[in-house]
Amino acid sequence: MITMKDIVREGHPSLEMSAEEVETPLHHEDRELLEEMLTFLKNSQDDEIARKYDLRAGVGLAAPQLGINKRLVAIHFEDFNGKKYSYGLVNPKIVSHSVEDAYLSSGEGCLSVDRTVEGYVIRHARITVKATDMDNNPLKLRLKGYAAIVFQHEIDHLNGIMFYDRINSKNPFATPDNAKAID
Repeated sequence: MITMKDIVREGHPSLEMSAEEVETPLHHEDRELLEEMLTFLKNSQDDEIARKYDLRAGVGLAAPQLGINKRLVAIHFEDFNGKKYSYGLVNPKIVSHSVEDAYLSSGEGCLSVDRTVEGYVIRHARITVKATDMDNNPLKLRLKGYAAIVFQHEIDHLNGIMFYDRINSKNPFATPDNAKAID
């Protein structure tokens, strides 16, 4: 079972490098890892289990956050409209995005960052992601709003980018003219 002790923290080399492509069809070990990552996210959102194992709630987890240099991402959450997202993704890639930007008005957090980082993380408002799912099926997802932000955050981990790298260092709460707040 993955717990917080398994998650590497900022400054760890795996968070600063580009992860390696994963061979498909998926090997048993990689599928198992994705299943464990999804289980962690589900457990972290269950108040009783989270309290018992001292888990911080998370909506996404990338293999580099476990010190594993592979392009694997688990995502599990319900958006503000009640739509559920639960995926184990292999080699996810953003293949197109909107010109319009968006940001979470409350800012972003990360399981690998144990401090509060103030500021808006400017991201694309809409994206299209291609990936392979855990059953080796090709997947194409069109995402907007909160879902688009979550997927971009996790895909950034695969490219060695932390969320705070996207905050304007001179003016953390600056917003571009074409950006909309997501509450």
